[in-house]
Amino acid sequence: MGEIRYFTCRNPEDMPMDKRWLSQMSLFKEWEPFAGPVQGETGIPGLRLDFRQGLRLQVPEGNWHVSIYDHDTEDMFLDEDVSDILLISMEKYFVRWAVDVKKDGEPVFSHVFDPEGQTVVFYSVWGAMGDTLAALPYAQAFKEKYHCEVYYKLEGEYLRELAEHLYPGIPQLGEKAPEDTYAIFYLAAWFDTKMGAPIDTRTFPMDEMAGEIVGVHGPAPLPPFHPTRPRVVKGKYVCIAVQASTLSKGWHYPRGWDIVSDYLNALGYRVICIDRHAYQRELNYETLMPDSAEDMTGDRSIMDRANMLYYADFFIGLGSGLSWLAHAVGCPVILISGMSQPWCEFYTPYRILNRHVCHGCFNDIRTRFQSKICPYHNGTERELECSKRISPRQVIAAIDELMRKEPRVRRDAGE
Repeated sequence: MGEIRYFTCRNPEDMPMDKRWLSQMSLFKEWEPFAGPVQGETGIPGLRLDFRQGLRLQVPEGNWHVSIYDHDTEDMFLDEDVSDILLISMEKYFVRWAVDVKKDGEPVFSHVFDPEGQTVVFYSVWGAMGDTLAALPYAQAFKEKYHCEVYYKLEGEYLRELAEHLYPGIPQLGEKAPEDTYAIFYLAAWFDTKMGAPIDTRTFPMDEMAGEIVGVHGPAPLPPFHPTRPRVVKGKYVCIAVQASTLSKGWHYPRGWDIVSDYLNALGYRVICIDRHAYQRELNYETLMPDSAEDMTGDRSIMDRANMLYYADFFIGLGSGLSWLAHAVGCPVILISGMSQPWCEFYTPYRILNRHVCHGCFNDIRTRFQSKICPYHNGTERELECSKRISPRQVIAAIDELMRKEPRVRRDAGE
């Protein structure tokens, strides 16, 4: 194989060759073994085309001229004489690619991206529960739209049983894509360079983000969840999760969780904490299960958690994976988050935020919320004020509203 050349749909000024670009390029290099070599035969010896890491066109030696453009907008991305080269697009998301090839000045090959009847893989690359649950419905939506063969590749072994339960008609893959794979979409939150998505995904609702990557726009419905085992907790109960993957996602009002748990107990609810850990310490912040909650923390399977949430009257959590799991199984969610905008996660009428203070840094493209605990007020009195100043009164008001609007018929309560 001769030269490898990357081309872009964008103005080069919008795709700077800096550490952000190099970082995302290195990720796609890591996933090359899964994608494998260019396989798509064109009927012309040595000329191969597929869409496994964006558009990939293998051109043999000779007097070739290649034109690559967007079929819908007619924007031209590459129009040159080439020889002995592998052309790879920097963009890895859905584009209606069009390719025209000439040999010795004569047209010999033309193709427009069309997944109908093809094999397409959806690769959820991070293994994060929330990101994956937000993306899963789009594989089914894509399959229905294009009548193609669709597979999942999921990082995170713990997610596979739930995905199989929700989408039994979509097989899951191991270490390599099938040989006849036409296209692969890499589902993740893509920031800055817009290589994996046409947008900076911080500016879009998470439950529609995958649709922008794969070209199926708008919400994709979740399938109904059917429990796989009987109820194990007697009486009426509520699940809570007080931990999250990052400190900035937490709720840091002093004793806030204790106040809410005590209120639920007074209403006659058992409060079940389903975090992985009962206690978490990061820097000077401690997060622990409320004293009045029952400890069902631990490293349990995702189906154990899904079934427990299915039978719960409702769930109170953060902008983290367990909130997405509760939503996926049809459990009403009270979601507490100051670091994200209220449109960021899935819709729930019980989304709690204090708009009077700094908030929403996760969705602010001017900064990286991961760069510090609190990117705007780190080390000051205002550090994490977005969560410290969400009051228990707000959460209790959401509980009361939920109980008025959604009186749950407790499923097999066993009382």
